[in-house]
Amino acid sequence: MTALRKVLVVDDDPVIGKSFDRVLSGKGYAVITAANGEEALTKLAAEDYDVVFTDIKMPGMNGLEVAERVKAKKPWTPVVIITGFGTAEQEARAKAAGATRFIHKPLSPAMIEGSAREATEVAVALAEVPATAPAGKESALKNVALFFAAPFIGLAYLIALPFVGGAMLGWVALKAALKYNAVRNAGMILKHVALLAVAPFIGLASIVVLPFVGLVALGWMGARAMVENGKAR
Repeated sequence: MTALRKVLVVDDDPVIGKSFDRVLSGKGYAVITAANGEEALTKLAAEDYDVVFTDIKMPGMNGLEVAERVKAKKPWTPVVIITGFGTAEQEARAKAAGATRFIHKPLSPAMIEGSAREATEVAVALAEVPATAPAGKESALKNVALFFAAPFIGLAYLIALPFVGGAMLGWVALKAALKYNAVRNAGMILKHVALLAVAPFIGLASIVVLPFVGLVALGWMGARAMVENGKAR
C-alpha cells in the first residue's frame, strides 16, 4: 500500500484547510492543518511533511516568516505561499526564501491539486540531490588534494631513492663477491664494484627526474578527474 503524502496547511481560516482536505484526501494525500505559524513550526519539528502551504496574513508570525523558518531548518521541504493580498515585494521575498510557488486566492480544486503535485515532485528531486552531490564534491576535493600533494611525493623520492638504489647495488656486488672466487672472477667483482661506485649517480638521476615525473602524473590525473566531474554535472 502506497504511503500517503503529508500536506501541512497553515491558515487561520479553517475553511482553507477544509478545502485542501476535500480536494486532496482522496488522491493520496493526508492533510494536516495549523491555525498559525507557531503551531505549524511545532508540528514540523515533530515530523516531516511532503509540502507546506501557508497563508501570508495570520495573527503573530506571518506566512513569509514561516517559509523562511521552514527552509532554514528543513530546506528539502517545499513551501507554497497562498494569499489573497499578495504584492510583488512579498512574492520576491517568498522566492528569496526558497518558496516553490506563490498562488492567489480564491483557490480552485485544480489549483490546489496542481500545486500539491508540483510541490511533491520538487520534494522528490530535492531528496535525490544529497545522495549525489557530496560524492562529487568529495571526489573533486580528493583530486585537488592529490594535485597539491605531488611536490611532497617528489620530495619523498628525493630523500629515499638514492639510498634505496645504493643499497640494492651494494647488495648485488656483495652477493657476487661472496659467490665467486676472488682470483678467478676478478673481472666480475670489479664490474659490481663499478656498479656500486655509480650508485650515487643513479640516485642523483632519481633526485632530478622522478619528482617531476610524479608531479606531472598526479597533476594530470587530478585535472582529468575534475574535468570529468564537471561534465557529469
